[in-house]
Amino acid sequence: MTYARLLETATEHFGRKGYEGASTREIAAASGTAMSSITYHFGGKEGLYLAVADHIAVQISQRQSAALDAAWERAIITPADAISALQDMVESFARMLLAPDSAAWANFIVREQQEPTAAFERLYDGAMHDLVEMLVRLIGVARPDLDDRAARMTSIFLYGQAVILRIGFASVCRTLGVDSLDGGTQAALLARLRATTLCLLSEKSA
Repeated sequence: MTYARLLETATEHFGRKGYEGASTREIAAASGTAMSSITYHFGGKEGLYLAVADHIAVQISQRQSAALDAAWERAIITPADAISALQDMVESFARMLLAPDSAAWANFIVREQQEPTAAFERLYDGAMHDLVEMLVRLIGVARPDLDDRAARMTSIFLYGQAVILRIGFASVCRTLGVDSLDGGTQAALLARLRATTLCLLSEKSA
């Protein structure tokens, strides 16, 4: 229980303040435990930071496992089926990012995207690698005219359009003239996401 509380609290603190700005004393106090608990469970601040990266990677992997499994079952399919599978994967990723508890992960991940440390490798290898490789594999079926590099570039924009819903949350709300994304707005955004995914995959090479 203490271990889990420390991870959740540290995710929020590291996400808001970064590695240098976050205080293990404050993390321990906010978790309702002693400083010695951080040393006992994680060996210190660096160990706690890396454990947070692993924790986030596990959460993402667990939430996306069903979508990846479904895509795997449809890996050798027609281009039309591949496009449908890609739409399902991107929507699943977007739904995860629209969940309130993903906000703390996003802050942490964005910091690692801008100034990567050893934690970035854990995030990518533990969560993003399998997602990206499945996207690239399916793009290869949906768009056999694209070489591997072009397919990988396409994958960036496919999942990037979902990522903006979290890391650009304030801008998304301002653009739509709302204070928050209610169920109806989320449903409309997901429908547009599927439509723009289809457009990206339907483009023909010059």
